[in-house]
Amino acid sequence: MSKIDAVRAAMVEAMKAKDKARKDSLSMLLSALKNAEINKREPLTEEEENAVVKKEIKQTQETYEMAPADREDIRSEAAARMAVYKEFAPEDMSEEQIREVISAVLSEMGIENPTAKDKGAIMKVLMPRVKGKADGRLVNETLASMFR
Repeated sequence: MSKIDAVRAAMVEAMKAKDKARKDSLSMLLSALKNAEINKREPLTEEEENAVVKKEIKQTQETYEMAPADREDIRSEAAARMAVYKEFAPEDMSEEQIREVISAVLSEMGIENPTAKDKGAIMKVLMPRVKGKADGRLVNETLASMFR
């Protein structure tokens, strides 16, 4: 079942339950997925669907963070929307899983003691492997912590 079908089914359930906030959030997510599919002009792959969901989560997170402190209505709406979106987001890699991928990349590249100079070359090989599965900031911090 594609994400579009899953979101549509969840939206129908929310409508039956008369949960307007959840239905609105699912409707926005469904729109984003459909727009991405229309732009691509063919069905989205699972990876592309996950990227759209993560993008929506990131944008909603930014809305939450940028909202003034006295606008609790905007903040609570964004928090509720993020909770709904996270139901459809793929599970992110843990720091331990990222370390394993980094170790594999280092052994492939023949680097035993990585230094800050090697970072660019390592990231170039590493990022395509973790794209969509891990937060880029966490990958960067994990790699930086391995430098001597």
